[in-house]
Amino acid sequence: MTPKAVVLIIEDDPGIQELLSVSMSNEGWKLLQAQTGEEGLGFLKTETVNCILLDIMLPGIDGLKVLKKIKDMERCRNIPVIMTTAKGEDADVITGLELGADDYVVKPYSPKVLIARVRAGLRRQEEGSFNTHAQTTAWQQGKLRLDASRHTAYYDDQPLDLHATEFALLQHFISHPDIVFSRNQIITAIKGPDYPVTDRSVDVQILGLRKKLGEAGEMIETIRGVGYRFRVLI
Repeated sequence: MTPKAVVLIIEDDPGIQELLSVSMSNEGWKLLQAQTGEEGLGFLKTETVNCILLDIMLPGIDGLKVLKKIKDMERCRNIPVIMTTAKGEDADVITGLELGADDYVVKPYSPKVLIARVRAGLRRQEEGSFNTHAQTTAWQQGKLRLDASRHTAYYDDQPLDLHATEFALLQHFISHPDIVFSRNQIITAIKGPDYPVTDRSVDVQILGLRKKLGEAGEMIETIRGVGYRFRVLI
């Protein structure tokens, strides 16, 4: 029997917890529900989790601090995290994405839309796990190298601390040098077809990746009016 996917919901509003529990009851997922960041982090120490829904405005440790702690945990850093919050300003979205969130859903949201995004996150994690175990896949361009089987990336022999989405972006670029991709093509390659995300989110994720690459960030080139391409620095 295929094990159930485990979804951790970190949300302090009992009404929203109940709404999500009811709306997700037909999905066949195992739901873990926490009302504080501390409680959610406790689950992550003892449970295998496949996707996390994380509110920002929590009592005690706020959601952004919880997100950072999640991404600092080796066993959890590749778990898709979807931020669910009433804070929808650009600055809030950018902060969440730069800290490693895979998605950002602003309240009030449709439970059906949220379920679709959870499905997409679970699908990406499953595909990533399958690809990792299927074969060893590694690339090197100049001083930059990436090994998908070990989920490691290095520049000039220095390890790069990349979140799951940043790693997927770099893998996509380094494996397709000199090819120009539109933002929509990048979204499809990384998130899957018809994934509801804005061009702005793509730009933010690539900006964060460039920062972490340091001088190698120049290898990801903006093609004005079109999108991005990966080029090898001579």
